Amino acid sequence: MINIYLVRHGQTYLNKYFRIQGSANAPLTVKGVADAVDAGKRLSKIKFDHAYSSDMPRAYDTGKYILQQNPSSLEEPIMDTAFREENFGYFEGNDSEQAWHQIGGPKGMGSYGEMIDKLGMGGTADLIAEADPYGDAETDSDIRARFMPGLKKAIQNAKDGENVLIAAHGTIIRWAIDQFADSSIDVSESILNGSVSKLTAEPDGTNIKVQYYNRTDENV
Repeated sequence: MINIYLVRHGQTYLNKYFRIQGSANAPLTVKGVADAVDAGKRLSKIKFDHAYSSDMPRAYDTGKYILQQNPSSLEEPIMDTAFREENFGYFEGNDSEQAWHQIGGPKGMGSYGEMIDKLGMGGTADLIAEADPYGDAETDSDIRARFMPGLKKAIQNAKDGENVLIAAHGTIIRWAIDQFADSSIDVSESILNGSVSKLTAEPDGTNIKVQYYNRTDENV
């Protein structure tokens, strides 16, 4: 079995200001660096055999901070665009509460969590894309087409029993968990900076299962 640890990047300035951050990027805050270092310490008893990140600096930097705390000889993650955050198109950089109300409010959903609870991650992505007047926001099928091949490649590059780190982003991690989780895991729950979510899979990329979501405790 392959162990895949998905870690959300540390807090950025756009996170701090409650701005939507997908294809846009802001650097880690002081707290964001601490989030990443703390995640690395919590994961330090797990030796990573492979490490990946999105190509966005906030995820790549988080991956480096995690590896600095790890007994692995890996110094930096391999960047892969498959693990990028969802592209929110026109809504990039907007005040998050205002944007979610604009998108979901007319349909009786006033927050991002309410949209996810009612529509799932895929349906929510499609709703955002439908609301984007420029047509740049990713749909569920867009996300699937780039993320799933990257995940399968990361799994198939590993050997049975190995541990894989993927430093990524809140929405893409929620989307991934939503694909494989049972009803006991609620991805409408906000995902925390520096939190760890775990998947397991067979070495051929089959039988992917969620072990847990959004942990910030020592039980990783």
